[in-house]
Amino acid sequence: MKTKLLLLFIVPFLVLSCKSKSDIIYFQTLGNSNITDQAINYEPKITPDDQLSISVSAADPEAVANFNLPALSYLTPGEKQLAVTPSLQTYLVDQNGNIDFPIIGKLTVAGLTRQQLAEQLKEKISVYVTDPLVNVQIMNFKVNVIGEVTTPGSFPVASDRISILDAISLAGDLTIYGNRSNVLLIRENNGKKEFYRYDLTDPALFSSPYYYLQQNDVIYVEPNKSRQGNSKYNQNKQFNISVMSTVISAVSVITSLCIALIK
Repeated sequence: MKTKLLLLFIVPFLVLSCKSKSDIIYFQTLGNSNITDQAINYEPKITPDDQLSISVSAADPEAVANFNLPALSYLTPGEKQLAVTPSLQTYLVDQNGNIDFPIIGKLTVAGLTRQQLAEQLKEKISVYVTDPLVNVQIMNFKVNVIGEVTTPGSFPVASDRISILDAISLAGDLTIYGNRSNVLLIRENNGKKEFYRYDLTDPALFSSPYYYLQQNDVIYVEPNKSRQGNSKYNQNKQFNISVMSTVISAVSVITSLCIALIK
């Protein structure tokens, strides 16, 4: 029993001790080199199923009232509240990449950036209103991080851009068992799945066209060999315990039968 308890403490220590620096250090060989960020001007583009908040303002608020969706208040049936906070309505981009905008009608917005859509709407609304201001926001922008990270989950993004490092930071960084040289990106683009592998130990990461993420991207951090080995060891251990329990139970039953027959 003491030997088993000792192994439980020694094995994890040996596993961590045997890991080389090259397995856990980010951006190796970076030094003082200058890396050009080719994706510095990246802006996310609107895609189907995005929820857009579009507000139009002008010097005369009444002139743009018809271009803004009314804020609605919702009450659960049977619920009594003294005050209800209005909820801002959003435009859902359909599978064809379109939205229906008041007065303007159907607009194809998929593939546009927020700024491009704002400029397009400003031009169309200017026919009816002098100097309108248009603000566009993607309300359901999120990224998902799973696997060997401290706190896996889905994370909402309030800004225009989020990098792979930002996403990993939101998830609390990789665990000691995360494979830093083979992080997987899963992205849906025009109805098709795209896959890309990051090497977090390589400074070339900063120049990757996938450095910045898109809405609904999934980041998967796979376990390293140490974790996979431990998992296999634990499975074998559980199997052996199960077999031993079965054998002991069988011996107990046979013993009881023998005692009963002797009596």
